[in-house]
Amino acid sequence: MTRAPASEAAGTDATPEGAAAVPAEARIVTFGCRLNAYESEVMRAHARAQGLRDAVILNSCAVTAEAERQFRQAVRRARRDNPGAEIVVTGCAVQLDPQRYAAMAEVDRVLGNLEKLDPASFAPAAPRQAVGDIMAARDLAEETAGHLIAGFAEKTRAFVQVQQGCDHRCTFCIIPFGRGPSRSLPLGEIVRQVRLLVEGGVREVVLTGVDMTDYGKDLPGRPTLGQACRRLLALVPELPRLRLSSVDPVELDDDLFRLLAEEPRLMPHLHLSIQAGDDLILKRMKRRHLRADVLRTVERARAARPDVVFGADLIAGFPTESEAAFANTLALVEEADLTWLHVFPYSERQGTPAARMPALPKPLRKQRAARLRAAGEAAVARFLEAQVGRAQSVLVEESGQGRSAQFAPVRLEGPEAADAPVGGIVPAVALAVAEGTLVAGLAPNAARSAA
Repeated sequence: MTRAPASEAAGTDATPEGAAAVPAEARIVTFGCRLNAYESEVMRAHARAQGLRDAVILNSCAVTAEAERQFRQAVRRARRDNPGAEIVVTGCAVQLDPQRYAAMAEVDRVLGNLEKLDPASFAPAAPRQAVGDIMAARDLAEETAGHLIAGFAEKTRAFVQVQQGCDHRCTFCIIPFGRGPSRSLPLGEIVRQVRLLVEGGVREVVLTGVDMTDYGKDLPGRPTLGQACRRLLALVPELPRLRLSSVDPVELDDDLFRLLAEEPRLMPHLHLSIQAGDDLILKRMKRRHLRADVLRTVERARAARPDVVFGADLIAGFPTESEAAFANTLALVEEADLTWLHVFPYSERQGTPAARMPALPKPLRKQRAARLRAAGEAAVARFLEAQVGRAQSVLVEESGQGRSAQFAPVRLEGPEAADAPVGGIVPAVALAVAEGTLVAGLAPNAARSAA
């Protein structure tokens, strides 16, 4: 599952001079994955509907011990910076250890991963602590009933949950116990959400979940992720761009490869949950793929769509990882031509099998993570340089800035750049690379004819 840095979005209310101050809208602080980003928008809507104001809602991640440490720091900082606000904590870290967070003096309300999606949890009279048995969850449609989101703070791009939970047990991962069993959202519900977002001005939708390639196994007819994507694009023809979050490299279905070849609205960008490039380490991680499977998937995707670019999740310093095993992972970055890397030094998670395996020293894990990140930075530099002189389709996210179809950051320059509308998809040509960003010029009249 793809991880992202912590982000924060605040709502404020202007107060006319001489009028009584109106408490600010509840503020959301999000840690971790794209699914958390989606759920934060759900909570924002529920808090607003319940009239919850002057509150800070912190949505946690538990993928590493460092993520939890940063979350606890953020909780303390939220109380220090907002002494009169209600502090609400939720997310995977809270689901896994609710008593720890309930015991924090800074915390006013503790919500589990199911309860945070219930509007009643944000009512003034709601219980201080509500954390149910996530492993008993079975029906995603029921969980998400009434959760339609009209838009995201980002405006042009939105995340849409299509799957939740995980039935697999990778030896390093605690997340299944924070998210529950795998369950899928029926296509009709996905279509309703995407249509509403597009009507609200969203131009790119990112489908997200915990184990996305497990999509559909619990639904009638067992539709695959590729089949769901094909039908979604057919039923919402006004959606310009569809992107996928993290996928398992060995479970991409035939329909998805065909769609990659035939449908230009599916972005040429696949983020693979690889974790390691050494077969022995992959077996000890209890992953579903081996090194050769990654290479076959990459080769097949490139045959379908030559301009596809790959991201990858990688763990450095897994227990028992030798220098030779690490070298195999490092070499895979170049061999598979991976570009957008999310690298984590291995972090013990209490209760997982890997936590009982012979561990590597933490300084060595950090050193190896740094080497992988350096390889990733070099890969990004190579990719961006290779784009110079090539046509780019740029989704404008803010004035003069956007993202290409392959998710490269783009800065638009030239006389028409300032006129390119936010939310427009404009044709451009990459002219140079500066500070990790493509510098591009608009095609003639592109600003006036933005898609």
